[in-house]
Amino acid sequence: MPGVRTFIAVAASHEIRQSARKLADLLRPAAGDVKWVAAENLHWTLQFLGDIDNVEIPTVCTAVSTAVADVEAFELEARGAGAFPAPDRPRTLWLGAGTGAQAMVALHGAIQKKLDRLGYRGERRRFVPHITLGRAGRNSPPRSLIRELATLAEFDAGTMLVDEVTVYASQLGPDGPTYDILAHAPLNG
Repeated sequence: MPGVRTFIAVAASHEIRQSARKLADLLRPAAGDVKWVAAENLHWTLQFLGDIDNVEIPTVCTAVSTAVADVEAFELEARGAGAFPAPDRPRTLWLGAGTGAQAMVALHGAIQKKLDRLGYRGERRRFVPHITLGRAGRNSPPRSLIRELATLAEFDAGTMLVDEVTVYASQLGPDGPTYDILAHAPLNG
C-alpha cells in the first residue's frame, strides 16, 4: 500500500507569496519551458520525506513539534533570484533568503536531528533556504534566463516572521500538487 507523500515546510506569508509571484513574472519572459509553482503552494521546504506509512505520520508530526518547541521565532528576509544546480544551469528557479537564513539552517538542523533518530536521513547536499518558483523542462535554458537571474540576484521580496513549521501531505494531480496540512508545530515565542 502506498504511503503519504510528506514534506516539512514553513508556509510563505501572503506578502512573500505576492513578491514571489512578481519575481516569477519578471523571469517568465526569459524562462522558456518552465512549470511554475501555483502561488498558494509557495513555501520554504525544510525536508522532503517522500512516501511514509500512515501509521508513522503521528510519530513524524510529534518529532517535528518536539524539534521546534525550543527554537525561537525569527524574522526571515526573502531575497534574490537563483537556481539549482547553478545559475548558469538553471533547472529549479527559486527565491532565496537573506537575513535570517542562518536561523532557517539551524531550524532545518534541529528537525533533521530528530528525524535522523526515526530513520529519515536528510539529503547529502548543503541545505539552502529557498522558495521554489518553477522547474525548467528538459530543453536547454535560454541564455536570456541566465542573464535575468543575474539581474535579479538581489531582488527584495520582503520579510516574514517564522513562528511555525507545518507538516504537509502532497497529492500529485494533472493540474499540479495539492497540499493538506497534517500538523502545525509552533516555534518558541
